Amino acid sequence: MSRDQKFFDVYSIVIGALAAFALAILVLALKMADLTQGVYTRDAAEYQAAVNERIAPVGQVYLSGEHHEAEAPKAETAATPDPVATLLSGPQVYNEACIACHGAGIGGAPVLGDAAAWEPRIAKGEETLGLHAIEGFTGVGYMPPKGGRMDLSDEEILDAVSYMIEESS
Repeated sequence: MSRDQKFFDVYSIVIGALAAFALAILVLALKMADLTQGVYTRDAAEYQAAVNERIAPVGQVYLSGEHHEAEAPKAETAATPDPVATLLSGPQVYNEACIACHGAGIGGAPVLGDAAAWEPRIAKGEETLGLHAIEGFTGVGYMPPKGGRMDLSDEEILDAVSYMIEESS
């Protein structure tokens, strides 16, 4: 026997063994697929219902070839809150807005309770002080309109002015 013939015989045996091994793996894979996936093909409707139930919070299952229109997005409108019907009192407005300047005398503002600083202002009259508080005033210092709180009503500002006049007289 020649060396070439011996090589060819060994080569044929190895290729045959590899082919038999590949065939065995293929048969084993087909058997495993039948055992594991055959359950789903036999009970396809039950399996599909289980999948739909499981993913219902997230989406829906559409098989290839099916065409479904997307639903129009639904926007919920937020409920509008009821407007606040109560006005703040003079002391409340002072404590929320006016105290920033009139508590420490910032920008030439007369401090609440300092009668000497308030006397020349009170002499102009409560109506003039209320107008300056609502519209703003530049004089010894600077008074921004409504004390910088444009969300307050004129009535609330006038109540705060009356409160400050009473406390400083």
